[in-house]
Amino acid sequence: MKSLCVVRLMAIVLLGAGLCLLFVPAPYARAATGPYLVRAFNAFPSSLTNVNGTLFFVADDGVHGSELWASDGTPGGTRMVKDIHPSASSSPNDLTNVNGTLFFAADDGVHGGELWKSDGTLKGTVMIKDVNLIGESGLGWFTNVNGILYVAAKDRTHGYELWRSNGTRKGTRLVKDINPSGGSFPLELTNVNGILFFTVQNRAYGTELWQSDGTANGTVKVKDPNPSGDSLVYYLTNVNGTLYFQATDGTHGHELWKSDGTPNGTVMVRDINPSGESRPELLTSVGKLLFFEANDRAHRRELWKSDGTAQGTVLVKDINPSGNSELANLTNLQGRLFFSATDGVNGTRLWQSDGTKKGTAVVQGTTSTPSNPSHLAGVNGTLFFSASDENHDYELWQSDGTADGTFMVANINPSDGSYPYGLTNVNGTLFFAADDGVNGNAALWAYKP
Repeated sequence: MKSLCVVRLMAIVLLGAGLCLLFVPAPYARAATGPYLVRAFNAFPSSLTNVNGTLFFVADDGVHGSELWASDGTPGGTRMVKDIHPSASSSPNDLTNVNGTLFFAADDGVHGGELWKSDGTLKGTVMIKDVNLIGESGLGWFTNVNGILYVAAKDRTHGYELWRSNGTRKGTRLVKDINPSGGSFPLELTNVNGILFFTVQNRAYGTELWQSDGTANGTVKVKDPNPSGDSLVYYLTNVNGTLYFQATDGTHGHELWKSDGTPNGTVMVRDINPSGESRPELLTSVGKLLFFEANDRAHRRELWKSDGTAQGTVLVKDINPSGNSELANLTNLQGRLFFSATDGVNGTRLWQSDGTKKGTAVVQGTTSTPSNPSHLAGVNGTLFFSASDENHDYELWQSDGTADGTFMVANINPSDGSYPYGLTNVNGTLFFAADDGVNGNAALWAYKP
């Protein structure tokens, strides 16, 4: 006689003919029980970063100060990687995944803030190079281009210039001394199809657009949109292999520009506000389109899109006809744009857009509608975010863009709101920091939908 029974841990035991077959799901295969506490800390976890399925982050356990931690989503698998500064905090920052290796800046108490790397083990967490032997190297703008890390840094000889690293001391070097008289201050390092774009500061004429292939000879100025003044190049954004940015040529004000890396191919896309300047911001890539916020004067600051042509650079929708729509949190989720905005009547809500006026609408919930959404992140095609509603303060929500698929995931802190932040997808598991009313906002949480 055969029988089937379900036992603890969702194990399935099949009894029959003297045969017992036990199936135990993988450690990560949790039942749909909602978010769970991974570990509480003394200070809020920050810089949550996915490196090949492992979560790296910065936290303070109350004993070691602010140090580098890692987690597999279980309490037992959440550990400090290394106490880099044993007598204080190493304060790791700029955590960046470079082909499966974590690069970051940290201070070991001896060398100042310098370049480090980690494979998640104590032995494999090491300082790569003391770039500035007489002080801080001031590392910033960590960017992965074809497995090479590019950063802005200074050593004892040069001001802030462009550096590169392959993770070895010898392979960590100055790319080019662009401004020998005081540093070029590289900013907004951006990877576009294996070419690094960035801005430099020319003391005479302000911001210029540059590019680099990692060699001194291949590190060159692309174009100075305004040769007689400051071009004010900002918000470098890769959209399907084309660089978009905000700049001024001294005649048209701050408008939308694009570049293919050549001087002739670096042009203003459209003069959106001929009587002033549109100041495009929040540049966000969604498929082959660029979405952004701009002011054409007639509609104030609203949602726009561009395909790179003047004709294809158009207002998507005047969300708030009586004022600014206060766009924020533009997020690409599998070819759909989600964002927060106000129509001037209902407050700040979650919106979505397919790039058409009709397809740009507020996302309603079945029982309530989320307000003031922030910290948007996608996991397996579902959007997760922090929001409030009529009966709850800020909690974890999810949405697939439909009313039925938009709801609060869990009321983690019924008395005051859990205020989730730092939402990060690690191989289908959502990690975030939240306040459950017991551990404060210094707790790491996880949820596997």
